[in-house]
Amino acid sequence: MQIPNEYVSTAEDIADQVIRKLKHVLPTVARLCLISTFLEDGLRMWFQWYEQRDYMDMSWGCGKFLATVFVIVNLFGQLGGCVMVLGRLKVDIACGMLFFIVVLQTFAYSILWDVQFLLRNLALIGALLLVLAEARAEGRSLFAGVPSLGENKPKTYLQLAGRILLAFMFITLLRFEVSFLQIVQDLLGSILMVLVTVGYRTKLSALMLVLVLTVLNLYHNAWWMVPNYKPLRDFLKYDFFQTLSVIGGLLMIVYLGPGGVSMDEHKKKW
Repeated sequence: MQIPNEYVSTAEDIADQVIRKLKHVLPTVARLCLISTFLEDGLRMWFQWYEQRDYMDMSWGCGKFLATVFVIVNLFGQLGGCVMVLGRLKVDIACGMLFFIVVLQTFAYSILWDVQFLLRNLALIGALLLVLAEARAEGRSLFAGVPSLGENKPKTYLQLAGRILLAFMFITLLRFEVSFLQIVQDLLGSILMVLVTVGYRTKLSALMLVLVLTVLNLYHNAWWMVPNYKPLRDFLKYDFFQTLSVIGGLLMIVYLGPGGVSMDEHKKKW
């Protein structure tokens, strides 16, 4: 048992060195990845204004006016929220706006009845909770010398909820195909996701999961390889940016750590 522990310790040391070297850019990269799906969808609302409006009108029979309002809300809500998150401007309000968009689209596109898309939207909400946690940590650092009671609790619970919800994303990537590589991929990813969720060796597990998801995303969702006229291109693009947003959430975990409700934190007390 000693040799595996040495390997794990070495891997953790390497991960810590990588995190230390990237600590100044990691939060920005995490935020950029996280808002990518909202940014892409907001731009799509702009460039496909009439198509989106007509789609909502045909789907719900709500008329051109309400369909246009839907497109406008999605356009400005998403692009405005993205700018605020990247610029660290009223991050709580920005996350609230993006959360509203996720819920709105869940009902508008009938995602509520599609388990796979519903789980991905829940993972997006988890990623947004981690942005909120990072904003709280950043705000608290400005008043580092001011004592307060229970100031860590909201951030801790946001991190816990964010970790749990991010796990839903990986569930949608499990393929259950009978092949050696697929079985190894499913097992490795599942183990890493469980470790991230319970908060055990969290930074190393999250960093490894970022690498796994990045490779899978580039392999399975290469939308740039599909011609413009094929509907598959839009589907793969949607998948690609949603996965990228969850990768952003995992990078936020790498940056912030697991929080108070985790096995890593519990070990420190012993």
